[in-house]
Amino acid sequence: MPWSRMPGMRTHWDIFCNVIDNYGDIGVAWRLARQLVAGCGQRVRLWVDDLAAFNRIWPAVDPRAAAQTLEGVDIRVWRVPFAHVEPAQVVVEAFGCALPEDYLAAMARRASPPVWINLEYLSAESWVADHHGLPSPHPRLPLTRYFFFPGYTTGTGGLAVEPDLATRRDAFLRDDAERFCADLGLAPAQPGEWRISLFAYENEALPGLLDAWAGGADRVVCLVPEGRIVPQLERGFGGRPLTPGDVSERGRLQVRGLPFTDQDAYDRLLWACDLNFVRGEDSCVRAQWAARPLVWQAYPQAEAAHHAKLEALLARYVAALDPVSARAVAGMWRAWNGVPGAPAAGDAWGAWQAQRQAIEAHAHAWPGRLADAGRLAEKLVEFAENRLK
Repeated sequence: MPWSRMPGMRTHWDIFCNVIDNYGDIGVAWRLARQLVAGCGQRVRLWVDDLAAFNRIWPAVDPRAAAQTLEGVDIRVWRVPFAHVEPAQVVVEAFGCALPEDYLAAMARRASPPVWINLEYLSAESWVADHHGLPSPHPRLPLTRYFFFPGYTTGTGGLAVEPDLATRRDAFLRDDAERFCADLGLAPAQPGEWRISLFAYENEALPGLLDAWAGGADRVVCLVPEGRIVPQLERGFGGRPLTPGDVSERGRLQVRGLPFTDQDAYDRLLWACDLNFVRGEDSCVRAQWAARPLVWQAYPQAEAAHHAKLEALLARYVAALDPVSARAVAGMWRAWNGVPGAPAAGDAWGAWQAQRQAIEAHAHAWPGRLADAGRLAEKLVEFAENRLK
């Protein structure tokens, strides 16, 4: 189904993405590029320095091609030295990746300098709205960079989402979910069974959680895409491999290895599960839009700086829950992120199980609350157009 297009100018955009690790940066940049083209009718050129990593989240990408067009996006290799090109009208620097000096100089030579936007990482922290949209003049060149913060309130840059996402999700659950699960090798779910996706960084809480799942009353089927958590899972099953297609069982727990998948297929995995363990930014946002309960693992930072981000989102997420269910969600999130004073993972899981119905109802309603923040791509277009006039 085509997305509805937002009226306005058809502006030319350059998005720069430096792939650092874990596919998060390219995941956000690619999703934004697609939404700007399909949802907002913009022309987008996406510069990426690691096409092999890009290929992991979107297999149609040819890692050897210097230029290619996919989903209407002009994809270019970001090489050093940088190619001589005419800068776009809007330039997006994803996550402070530092634009090439030659490109910056070309921006400064334009009679009308481009709108230069630094797309920041998502956070639910209260300071985000105060810093969103602030200008920063370049120290040498006649250019101004604007800091654009995605966020959860109307005073921020909003959240990445396609206008038709809820329609596609509901159609999948109605028409395709059973076939999707069968293609993964899953038998029809037993009464009370949990289907849980697990996409995570290495985690000290994992052994206790596996023990709770294996020794519990409810059957748990855990679906694990390739990633950093797999070696730890393999150790938890006596060293048995967990490559795509492999299955390991212990007590009431079955763990299935899945291939690393593209963004659209990952959405379908989130929709098909009863609970999703997610990591970083992009999968966290998609899990929230999935209308399914989630446990978020924030990207670990020095001196536990990520705990502040965790607590900010947690406070917002549980605000509408009853106190007992809110404590269950908070306990599980904190245990999974190693917050001092958090309950043991097994105890946190028991509390979550007891509140399953209330937590599921809350997750189903949550996307309606998220929508108040607005759509990231549309807010970026509005921000840029107001400065191009």
